Amino acid sequence: MLIALALTCGFAATHAMAPQDGGSAMAALAKPQSGTSRRETSTFREGADGRYSRTAPPKGDLQERSNFDNFRVAPGATHVLMDAKGPGVITHIWMTFLGPEKQDWAPQGSANHQDMLLRIYWDDSSKPGVEAPVGDFFANCFGRRDEVISVPVVVEDADSYNCYWHMPFRKAARIEIVNQSDKPISLLYYNIDWIQLESLPEDTPYFYAQYRQEYPAKSGQDYVILETEGKGHYVGTVLAVRTRSPSWFGEGDEKIYIDGESGPSIWGTGTEDYFLSAWGLKRTSTPYFGVPYFDQWGIVGGHTSAYRWHINDPIVFQKGIRVTIEHFGWISPDENPDYRSMSWNEREDDYSSVAFWYQTGTPTFSARAPEGAERRLPSIERKTVFARDVVTDERHGNGRAVKQQLDLYDGQQVLYMPESQENAWLEIPFRVEKKEPLRLLLNLTKSYDFGRYQAYLNGIKLGGVFDMYSAEIESEEVHLLDFWPDPGDYVLRLECVGKHPLSSGHYLGIESLRFRERRPRVQAYGHDKQKDWRSNPLLYR
Repeated sequence: MLIALALTCGFAATHAMAPQDGGSAMAALAKPQSGTSRRETSTFREGADGRYSRTAPPKGDLQERSNFDNFRVAPGATHVLMDAKGPGVITHIWMTFLGPEKQDWAPQGSANHQDMLLRIYWDDSSKPGVEAPVGDFFANCFGRRDEVISVPVVVEDADSYNCYWHMPFRKAARIEIVNQSDKPISLLYYNIDWIQLESLPEDTPYFYAQYRQEYPAKSGQDYVILETEGKGHYVGTVLAVRTRSPSWFGEGDEKIYIDGESGPSIWGTGTEDYFLSAWGLKRTSTPYFGVPYFDQWGIVGGHTSAYRWHINDPIVFQKGIRVTIEHFGWISPDENPDYRSMSWNEREDDYSSVAFWYQTGTPTFSARAPEGAERRLPSIERKTVFARDVVTDERHGNGRAVKQQLDLYDGQQVLYMPESQENAWLEIPFRVEKKEPLRLLLNLTKSYDFGRYQAYLNGIKLGGVFDMYSAEIESEEVHLLDFWPDPGDYVLRLECVGKHPLSSGHYLGIESLRFRERRPRVQAYGHDKQKDWRSNPLLYR
């Protein structure tokens, strides 16, 4: 596969290459190879003072220190993974590290891979050729760890990060990770495989990858993934979208301008179509496209991340390329000036991306990755009421309510444990200070012994019954109401109405009640401002 990818990416090096199909790649392994294999690694190298020394040979005796093959990178520090002289080509990068959750190895937690910035410099350039959060580079967006099984990127079990992009260099290659978190990178292990060569063909392109974001996407402008002048070929996209409006975000087409075109000669048919799915997106992982994360359809605050590798279909340009995508989709009527629900509205969702391409010469793309704190999605919660702070014995019916810590949440949830449906209910009181457009939702847990519940707000029934049974323990947002609440005191009541046939109980797990902000145009249009939500409770989907 490594040899096949070299040709796929347009890299004409002096070592043997093969066509793109797997059978030919296997056959190519029986042909002569050029160059000498090398590896940069985190293996422990003991210096004269007993500490790590990059220039020392690996420690390989029977002492336990020989197994100290990882690094701790302090907040704000930069760790160099590779600093090698060329010519050569990087063929594989593997790394792993602890996740952000608290654990025995890191009692206070560790850096999130969204806050870890990967930079690769070619030939002593002052500007990195690769600059992206570690997670996003490996198609793991939103700071989440998700499995990816594809040809150039594999994140097995959501914690071993592998990259097979071929990355040629002439003079030097420097790979570093900048810790832009307020917590350390814990137990950073890595192996970087490369081939040292005698020379590279004059027209060998360099590998580039660049992150950018818009929170939210700019009104009146297509979202720009890449814009650069020069000769090369575009080979991949990672895109992450957090929805800020109800309904489906992905009607926008990819529009690609080749060699200075005034209009795009490559024009797609929809976001899910570009990512080679159809009729929406769902979690999947294939060799050339996938959706590592998709949480809930059509909600305010939903998350979607997707990748598309142009390995067998690189987009070739001779003078330049501009890769864009529209941010159009369905929208709720209260966000439409004519109070209509229709499929073609410019939406204001949060976008981020990584562009992958090969190019000769120096790219003109001016985008740079923001600092770690700026890459985190801004909060869209106007008010959060944690169940652990308000649920007392007077706020539930038969059964016990206890506080419980799960890995799903930063803080404790309330686990309500009625023995049956009879007189099983739980209440969350809250106060509204200002009349504004809000979405009311619950952050709940699903499990194998949880029941079915109905929500009421000040005695008004909201929506239908929601079933909290799941064979696996997981979180889910239950969205209840879009409204303009008047200032005052409210009580949300959840009543048990039964259970799933497979559930072993009627329990309920609740982390919080939340008011999520709506887009500013909802306030500006004010379609629902004077409507009485009590007579017609609405939830836009």
